[in-house]
Amino acid sequence: MNPTLRTYAELVRAPAAITVPGDVVAGALAAGRPGIRRTTGLAASSVALYWAGMALNDWADRAEDAVERPERPIPSGRLSPGAALATAVGLTGAGLGLAALAGGRRTLLRRTLPLATAVWAYDLGLKSTPLGPAAMAAARALDVLHGTGPGRAAPALPAAAAVAAHTFAVTRLSRHEVDGAPTSEPKLSLATTTAITGAGAAHLLAGAGAGSVSAVVADRPGGRPPTVARLFSAAAGGAHLGRPAAGAVAGLLAAAGRAGTPGPSTSAARRPVDALTTGAALATYAGTCARAQTAVVRDPSAPRVRAAVGAGIHALLPLQAALVARAGAPLLALPLVAALPLVGRLARKVSST
Repeated sequence: MNPTLRTYAELVRAPAAITVPGDVVAGALAAGRPGIRRTTGLAASSVALYWAGMALNDWADRAEDAVERPERPIPSGRLSPGAALATAVGLTGAGLGLAALAGGRRTLLRRTLPLATAVWAYDLGLKSTPLGPAAMAAARALDVLHGTGPGRAAPALPAAAAVAAHTFAVTRLSRHEVDGAPTSEPKLSLATTTAITGAGAAHLLAGAGAGSVSAVVADRPGGRPPTVARLFSAAAGGAHLGRPAAGAVAGLLAAAGRAGTPGPSTSAARRPVDALTTGAALATYAGTCARAQTAVVRDPSAPRVRAAVGAGIHALLPLQAALVARAGAPLLALPLVAALPLVGRLARKVSST
């Protein structure tokens, strides 16, 4: 690879962008049969904004990376801070422009601008605060809603909540990539994977739509977060995860149950091929996450944490595939699952974290 191209690929974590279009497709399908041109344009917009966020992240963290990750493009001297910031600005502009062309002014204002704002707010202010994981989860949820374009966002809220819960746990774990993690963090990640997989399996078994999520994550009507927080603590082997962390993940999953509305995804999973594809994608998701998370529970060292974070990023693909198949598009789900080994191979050349 050309050295300059490789430097920019490292800056934006290019392979990880493969996990982005599935958010948009899942949101678009949940909201109804989307136009191919619009969905493709919005997916391209999301990729540009994702890359912008990665470039901005390196610009904002350049002093910290000089100590902890001196091999990154800026501290290694291969790229100037100004070039990284210009890349972030240019890619943000490209993302906004692509969205305007694909979805029009209403989509730009209602979907793309909030997503871009979340990306910049995370990198420039929220990342190092206790709100950081929630902010990243919100950005991923907004990416799912991005796929709804100018239409109603409500039908896509269950899918957005599932992606957000997964992202929340992965982001919390990523904060320990340098120094290693307390065992409570991989246990929270593992509990989240279990809850998301269980919610998806319950949906298949019940065949009653997204509202079945609340039956999995709550032990009393309403799916109230305090009760679910206790479930997460128990699933994590009794470790103290903290009410805010467990309650946040639980609240996202319970919200998926409360937000479920009749629509394309409600009855789609009743068809055998949809159910089979959804189940296979959920199994792939669970296996991809749980293997790495279990390894961190046993050995919470920094290399294991980085491997688990990478696996968590890549596992978005089978999670998206499950959401897409549940919405009645199993043929679109297959490329998402098939891309999993590809992104793994690419990540060995250019890291996703």
